[in-house]
Amino acid sequence: MSFDEIVRRNTTVSLFELKVRLMCEGLRVPEGLDKGRKAGAGPAGGVYLQLNDNAGVNAPTWPKFARESLLYLSNLGSDSWVVSDGEAEYRVKPLERPKFYDKLARDGIPMWKIALRHSIDCIASTILQTCVYWRSGEQCKFCGIELSLRDNNTIARKTPRHLIDVVDEALSEGICGHLTLTSGTPPTDDKGVKNYVGAVEALKAIHPSLPVQVQFEPPKTMITMDELRSAGVDSVGIHVESFDNDVLRRICPGKSRTSIDEYFEAWRYAVELFGEGQVSTYIIAGLGENDDSIVPASRVLAHLGVIPYLVPMRPIAGTPMENMKPPATERMIRLNRELADILNECGLSPAASKAGCPRCGGCSALDLAMSEAI
Repeated sequence: MSFDEIVRRNTTVSLFELKVRLMCEGLRVPEGLDKGRKAGAGPAGGVYLQLNDNAGVNAPTWPKFARESLLYLSNLGSDSWVVSDGEAEYRVKPLERPKFYDKLARDGIPMWKIALRHSIDCIASTILQTCVYWRSGEQCKFCGIELSLRDNNTIARKTPRHLIDVVDEALSEGICGHLTLTSGTPPTDDKGVKNYVGAVEALKAIHPSLPVQVQFEPPKTMITMDELRSAGVDSVGIHVESFDNDVLRRICPGKSRTSIDEYFEAWRYAVELFGEGQVSTYIIAGLGENDDSIVPASRVLAHLGVIPYLVPMRPIAGTPMENMKPPATERMIRLNRELADILNECGLSPAASKAGCPRCGGCSALDLAMSEAI
């Protein structure tokens, strides 16, 4: 019997709603359980739980709001359950620590400093752990990309050889179905696009069938993205973060200098290169925006073939937003359902993404909202 079948037999609540609760309200965990990394460029400060055969979640554990959550992880017999108000809500499976975390790359760098497991079958790495906006004091206020570098939890640059070493090990463990590569923004007009080319070419030469997503800001010259396609990149994330201009200027002062017109130009060009549903953008709820800046823009994106990947704001320790709370659970449930309806109308699905955040699904409930809407 599959894990999914066991879950369906025991569930008393909506899995979609539980996932939203975990992301927005956090999770208390037993003493001694690894609570995940505190900082980084992506989903930090949480533990990965498998919810069913295809869905996982990164549940916040480090932030103050999570330590006060009504949800906690409990071992009842041989099973793990998310418990609320003393009652078991849902059977879950904490993801095992990858064996490659205890191994070294060929140059002696610990592999956990090179790449990490994200949810069920995604391996992710930030190939450039520095960002021009951090150096200018204009960094995104929710981002902890350079904090993990400062704390010696990663290295500044990951070489193609580093990535190959980790991918080889992760594939041997059966936990690498796709690879996500991110980067801080360098002070170049290509916005880091060219940094990915050599890495992906080297990876694809050895593992041609491994799907890869890369993430970047709109480059000054759109044709630069052609190099990614030639290198073998399968999907891309071009993340706008917010469609509220005032919020963007306040929260992402450096990144906000890229106009929304430049984003739309990049999205259109990327869809032509990679296909509908293989281009996505993060939309972060809880930065101070209202719903009118999320839903209409998401409809436009979906009609372009771009997945509006909705996530709740996630406070990371050491950032200016570390003491903020994610948006209310009820709001995120409603927004996810609205976006799921839009995506269904346009024939798009995060699950159809070949690689990257939409396929991983650990930081968004959009995947389960789509399933619920079918």
